[in-house]
Amino acid sequence: MAGLLASQPQTIVPVIMRTKMERTMRVLVVGSGGREHALCWRLRQSPSVREVVCAPGNAGIAADARCVAVAADDIEQLVMLAQSESVGLVVVGPEVPLVAGLADRLRKEGIPVFGPNAAAAQLEGSKAFSKQLMDEAGVPTARFVTTSDVAEAEQVIRSWGAPIVIKASGLAAGKGVIIAENEATAIAATRDMLSGNSFGDAGSAVVIEEFLTGEEASLFFIISGETIVPLASSQDHKRLHDGDQGPNTGGMGAYSPAPCVTETIIQQTVETVAKPVIKALAARGIEYIGVLFVGLMLTESGAKVLEFNVRFGDPECQVLMARFNGDLAQLLLAAAKGTLANDAPTPAWHHDAALCVVVASDGYPGSYSKGQVISGLDAVAKSGAQVFHAGTSMHHHQLINNGGRVLGITATAATIAEAQQQAYAALKHLEWPDGIYRHDIGWRAVNLEVNS
Repeated sequence: MAGLLASQPQTIVPVIMRTKMERTMRVLVVGSGGREHALCWRLRQSPSVREVVCAPGNAGIAADARCVAVAADDIEQLVMLAQSESVGLVVVGPEVPLVAGLADRLRKEGIPVFGPNAAAAQLEGSKAFSKQLMDEAGVPTARFVTTSDVAEAEQVIRSWGAPIVIKASGLAAGKGVIIAENEATAIAATRDMLSGNSFGDAGSAVVIEEFLTGEEASLFFIISGETIVPLASSQDHKRLHDGDQGPNTGGMGAYSPAPCVTETIIQQTVETVAKPVIKALAARGIEYIGVLFVGLMLTESGAKVLEFNVRFGDPECQVLMARFNGDLAQLLLAAAKGTLANDAPTPAWHHDAALCVVVASDGYPGSYSKGQVISGLDAVAKSGAQVFHAGTSMHHHQLINNGGRVLGITATAATIAEAQQQAYAALKHLEWPDGIYRHDIGWRAVNLEVNS
């Protein structure tokens, strides 16, 4: 197994502690997607957790948490919910409430929360802010220009040539990135963004970046002040179709560990990315508490940062939680309370690899129909896969699709190739004619395993 944490022991909490630890904590998870289902599922297994509450949750999360109908962006109602439920920890899944200041409000009320404040959440909420901070901190990243002017954007595109990357600066649900193969496509995308047609206010400014070639990887770090704890490596598949073709999506699948991510790369990322960014934020009076997602491109000239996210990735979270071994609640609580350096359990991982295949509604990431009946999930689970729900709900006692990305079929096995086989074997039992998914998730890692 590649990566820094492959040789760590599989037990987070010593056996003697397990026998004495009481399930006393109630945890509130905010969100309704596959990432939140994976978090609820793993938190429910934490020895210190008595109950998991999720707001608003979904049809699948209801099997692992008590769902409460409070929207993930309803800041004041979420604070009231955390107070009324006397929760010992709030875990914020999606980026929108973080950018809107949910963590700030919870901390003001003295409620421990795992997630950065609004100022720190700008790392994801504003790509312009993120790139500027990287530039100031000396973080290796692609050459870029930020602009709100169409004429300036066109001049840069024609000067740099294609392929080129156009990004909406604001939040765009993971879909605000256009990899343009020619200048005409890049200029059209830029005009569309700046006009507000494609991503609304998120596209009021665009970041134009040079196109980087190499292998992409996802690295996650639990951060509390100056303390940085690496998690296991993973890779996801952003493109809709097999062979990494088609439009970018929020993610069509993922696997962990990522064979391309070595211990050296993880340590270099800590030193050249995580530490400088945390220091640069601190210089602005901003403390970071939460998970930092670093999207890396492993180029011939070294690793370069593609983006930062201020939350767990989706579907990377699904494979990380499938491999996590221990009391997740205690780890996140230590980060929330600022005691990560002293009394937090060391993250440990099952040796098995994990692979997740995302099943989406036909038409995603564009328009799609909702309300289609989904069945066969009992057979999928019996075949050895964990089913994480994203865009699902119940209607007249039937499970239906209610979003773009709907299910995450996640399997664990000794190798990524075996996990891939298991996930796709399980998918044969899914009964949903309009559900679409890629058939090659994990192909890079599988090729490496086969040829090694």
